[in-house]
Amino acid sequence: MSFGKAGRGLIPTLGPRGAAPALAGPREWAALAVLVLPVVLISVDMTVLGFAVPQLSEELRPSAGQLLWIIDIYGFILAGLLITMGSLGDRVGRRRLLMVGSAAFGGASLLAAFAPTPEVLVVARALLGVAGASLMPSTLSLLRNTFLDARQRLLAIAIWASGFSAGAALGPILGGWLLEHFSWGSVFLINLPVMALILVFVPLLVRESRDPRPGRMDLPSVVLSMATMLPAVYGIKKLAT
Repeated sequence: MSFGKAGRGLIPTLGPRGAAPALAGPREWAALAVLVLPVVLISVDMTVLGFAVPQLSEELRPSAGQLLWIIDIYGFILAGLLITMGSLGDRVGRRRLLMVGSAAFGGASLLAAFAPTPEVLVVARALLGVAGASLMPSTLSLLRNTFLDARQRLLAIAIWASGFSAGAALGPILGGWLLEHFSWGSVFLINLPVMALILVFVPLLVRESRDPRPGRMDLPSVVLSMATMLPAVYGIKKLAT
């Protein structure tokens, strides 16, 4: 590719061997629909639990501190592991990590839905955070490799980001409807059919991608950041209690 001057700027021109990026077809747009599903679900899980707190508290009888952990541990773990899971996907394959994360998210959702004690529910929510952290960077990286044209990629990423916002708004509405008809565990069971769709359609529609020269994974920093953040949060929660 060469560059020709036009006024004050530079306009890229394709060389004799250059070729325009391939435009996305029906398969790529169908892949986008599937890749948006995990993002919507992760966002829903951040807000859907709020309406279930009264029923959950009545059945499991958590302490004030336990209830705070049930609500918040998901978001803390999710945010703390996003970059690490992105690096892991570069190494092992983003589609593979998406598949493993989706299966783990479904399993953790099942554990949360039938948790017999507050402690089990806290653990299940933490596992949901770990699994959710593997989904978000994988979906975004796969989108960048699926949509090669710059304009189509911009539109795809905008739709992906809109899915996150839509999930946050949908969570309370969906949670309220479910709790009118089912028990509090239903707010977690809704994850299972979505995860099943992802496990079925991602291998059919999404191509595998990985970084041929992945960066070094700084695992000690991940451990140190978690070891710093979680005790600080624990102290704040104890003070609130």
